[in-house]
Formats: sequence, structure tokens, C-alpha cells
Amino acid sequence: MSHLAQIVGKYQLTPSAEITTSGSYTASLSIRSGCGTGTHDRVFRFLPRFGTAAAAKHYAIEQGKSYVQQPALPA
Repeated sequence: MSHLAQIVGKYQLTPSAEITTSGSYTASLSIRSGCGTGTHDRVFRFLPRFGTAAAAKHYAIEQGKSYVQQPALPA
């Protein structure tokens, strides 16, 4: 597990950031659940741009926490 990953309930949240050609950063988030052959991984990419990789990753984690705490996750 990445040192940036966080466990929230049964989900592992792993943020990432990529630099754009303009020098800003984009945020992505992997939400993983299950194990072995039953592992499910959903990846989200976010539209806002950020000044630092750390800010992009923080945003992704916060969005993920909000998502997995919903009473019924969308399919």
C-alpha cells in the first residue's frame, strides 16, 4: 500500500497527481475494495487544477472520503 493511501471502512483510497503542460497539477483517485480475484478498483479523475501535487492529492482524498461515506454507493 502506498504511504499516501488511506483506509476508510472497507475501502483503500490512493491519490495521485500529474503535472500538466501548463505546470498545474491534476488529481486522480483509486478506490479499491475486496481482495484477491474479488478486488474492485474504481479510478476517478477530477477537473480542478492545482498549484502543487500535494494540493491535488489532498483534494482527491477528501473527495474519496465523501464518496465512500455515502449511504448507498452508485453502481
